Amino acid sequence: MQTFFSLIPLLSGWLADKIFGDPGGWPHPVVGFGRWIAFWDKRINCGRHRKRNGALLAAGSIAGTFGLTVLLLHLLAYLFLWIQTMLLDQGFLSSGTQFLAPLLLALCTGVFVFYGLAGTTLVREVREVFRATDRSVEEGRRQVARIVGRNTENLSEQEIRTAALETLAENLSDGVVAPLFWLFGLGVPGMMAYKMVNTLDSMIGYRNERYRDFGCWAARIDDAANYIPARLTALLLILAAAWSHKGTPTARPLKDRLHFVLRNGPRHASPNSGWPEAALAAVLDCRFGGPHHYFNQYVYKPFIGTNARRLERADMECAVALSLRAERMAVGLCTLLIFLL
Repeated sequence: MQTFFSLIPLLSGWLADKIFGDPGGWPHPVVGFGRWIAFWDKRINCGRHRKRNGALLAAGSIAGTFGLTVLLLHLLAYLFLWIQTMLLDQGFLSSGTQFLAPLLLALCTGVFVFYGLAGTTLVREVREVFRATDRSVEEGRRQVARIVGRNTENLSEQEIRTAALETLAENLSDGVVAPLFWLFGLGVPGMMAYKMVNTLDSMIGYRNERYRDFGCWAARIDDAANYIPARLTALLLILAAAWSHKGTPTARPLKDRLHFVLRNGPRHASPNSGWPEAALAAVLDCRFGGPHHYFNQYVYKPFIGTNARRLERADMECAVALSLRAERMAVGLCTLLIFLL
């Protein structure tokens, strides 16, 4: 029975993400995280102690998110236990019925898992980039700007599609595998703390003049939090492609794809982003990376792969299918581990 209640948050949250994605207009904790970070960014990202201030903001925000989630879950547990006791006393439940409180808590915990996952929204956004680019390059630039940090106003049609697929690979790690990894490791508080880590990095973890000092600790913490998930994501993508060669541009052997990832994954400027990108490039037999402008600053990124072929809609559909298969494998792995442990 305990295993059953442990699985409810994972499976209900994941299924909710599959059904709803990230509905516009709904309250979302990540939006709150963003407002919190922006509030302090305006007030303490100045003066001689930017690095110290940024470190305090990062550490306090992450620890606070973990602690508040623990507190909220405990309050919910006490609330549902009180409801269960009241219903028992009033005769609405039989004396042998003791499952209501843990069931309600498990379902509420599933809401946190739902908010922690972003797989469905990611796929929708990537598909929409390709649809928009098919209509016009200008529309594709506007659409891809929603999901990438680089300057998009001068991107070519090929660069737009490349950016979308790079984001699909990277955010499969950030938006699915890493949250599941921390959910399994530290429970829902760990998952929510990871979302704060990821939000901090996405907002202040840049190496430009404004955030080089203030955001350096946020970036380092994010690197540490994603170290294992990024490599696990790469492995899942490779295994997902090996599971079925249907739709993949090449039938490169599993061993060759793994060698490609090991050779190209470390070439990325980020210690983590290159691994899932290299895995997807290995399967699609294409080239990712290369120099771009971020916040109007030129940033050189080494190429991942050598085949600078044109990317088509079929490549996007293949990449999406692999991403969804890898996501199911990650959820299945978590389910198996919960059963075993």
